[in-house]
Amino acid sequence: MKANKHSPRAFLCSILLCTPLFAQAETANWANWFSGQISKHPDVLAATEQSAARKADAEASEQPLYNPELSVGANRTGSENNFEAGFSQTIDWSDQQGALKEKGKLIRLSAQAALSEAVLAQTSESLLALVEWRASKLDEEIAESQRQRLNALLDLVEQRQQAGDLGRADAELLFLSLSQQLSEVTQAKAIVDQAEARVRELLSDWGPRNGGIPESFWAELESEVGDTDLLAHPAIASARAQWQVLRAEAEVARRRATASPTVGLNGGRDGGENVVGLTFSIPLNVRNNYSAETRAANRRALEAEARFQALYRKQQYELAGDRAAWKRYDQQLNRWKELSRGRVERSADLLEQQWRLGDISTSEYLLALGQRGESLKTGIELEKRAQLGLIELLRQSGELATPFR
Repeated sequence: MKANKHSPRAFLCSILLCTPLFAQAETANWANWFSGQISKHPDVLAATEQSAARKADAEASEQPLYNPELSVGANRTGSENNFEAGFSQTIDWSDQQGALKEKGKLIRLSAQAALSEAVLAQTSESLLALVEWRASKLDEEIAESQRQRLNALLDLVEQRQQAGDLGRADAELLFLSLSQQLSEVTQAKAIVDQAEARVRELLSDWGPRNGGIPESFWAELESEVGDTDLLAHPAIASARAQWQVLRAEAEVARRRATASPTVGLNGGRDGGENVVGLTFSIPLNVRNNYSAETRAANRRALEAEARFQALYRKQQYELAGDRAAWKRYDQQLNRWKELSRGRVERSADLLEQQWRLGDISTSEYLLALGQRGESLKTGIELEKRAQLGLIELLRQSGELATPFR
């Protein structure tokens, strides 16, 4: 399925088409909640204000260049009172305003792209943090489950030891395993605390009760964005818009180098006579023709174009690498699920039963129990890597971006 681009709401709506009806409400509610959390983050609020400021800059750029000028003067010659009033207007001879209007339009595009880029970064970071939290929580549950099982076994071993069924060495082995497991539980809980703090920083209203990302979110997802579609990626669009803004500035500089004439009309009274005059003035760009400013603006535009092309090229390769990495993790996860289907869940009870019957020794039982825990952790790690890979892929393709207006 091809995910919609540049809008998590549209992106999530596309997911609803391929998920069971009972999961649609959960996913839709979660998507709305998540989008609201993203829009409230200070970084996104700052980006929103910055975008608004740049749009105001665009509006200022589109205003007329020259205001009319009014001049008034008075003097006295002998017994005569003289006065003069004049009106003048500089003419935008080279149509600088036309170039500035084009620049304003491009500034708006650049501002929107920069805002989408900030939202994309915040969205991907938040999703990554939720994935990390869920994986750490599952690791903690496995460690705690192992600890509880070893605790129960220790009591059973002590009972069997008193009955003469087991030797002291078995109890010591179990005690050592339990001691190690206590350390693992402590480390797992510490990792959960760190992951939880990270999610709370990114999503202000989140709590453990909210859980992680709904399972239905991941159903049937696959990015199919091609190289051409990458031009709509917020980072690429922002770099492209910045280049076009600088190119527009170069055109403004070129037109500004052309002198703009000023025409004036004045009238008054001088020596008892009414006077009317017409004035015309134009700067003589002789000592400075402003060609250096034009060359500098052109060079800045060329620099921005090169940076845009470099970023576009880099994004193409990163997208290809992330797609390959995600597919590899996804394939390994599916392979692990096939191998462990039904086995891991039943293995703990089966191992304990064999140990009780004496089919395996205590050391063999503890070793197998540890291997079972590592297998479960391997599955969690593979699932985490696959989910992180998919989020990174969707970030690189720009499919997690949405503008908050």
